[in-house]
Amino acid sequence: MEKRELSEKELREKKFSLAKGTKYLLDIMFYSGILVTVSLPFSLKYIGKYLEAVEENYLPAVIIFAILGVLALLMINELRKMFRTVLNENCFVPENVASLRRMGDLSFFIAAMSAVRCVVYLTIAMLVIILVFIIAGMFSKVLAMVFEEAVRYKEENDLTI
Repeated sequence: MEKRELSEKELREKKFSLAKGTKYLLDIMFYSGILVTVSLPFSLKYIGKYLEAVEENYLPAVIIFAILGVLALLMINELRKMFRTVLNENCFVPENVASLRRMGDLSFFIAAMSAVRCVVYLTIAMLVIILVFIIAGMFSKVLAMVFEEAVRYKEENDLTI
């Protein structure tokens, strides 16, 4: 079968629907994350029946996971803000640079809090999470620098028109 080229309008609509779907997914993650974070004392009490480490370290686990939950919610909220600019077709703005920088900071804080959690009880998965969030933090910081340059080029270009 011959592959048909998408028109510019069809391609634009496809990209827009993907961005809109991602925005809805981020909204679901944000609001369900609030529910999960608020329910931590109850859910960890229940999980403690099956995992001895959680039962023995209940209060530190609630505190650490609550902090991690809030940090994750803050990061998802930054992504939600950025996707609003994508949907408005104006993503190279200083606000997104600031969001990327904050997301980098939040990633490093999540890695640090995960390291604190390893002091309470260590798992291989938590070591992987620490590494992932260190990489995510570095990626966000570098992407913020790239966006900053793109914003500068866009502003220069807007002035010349």
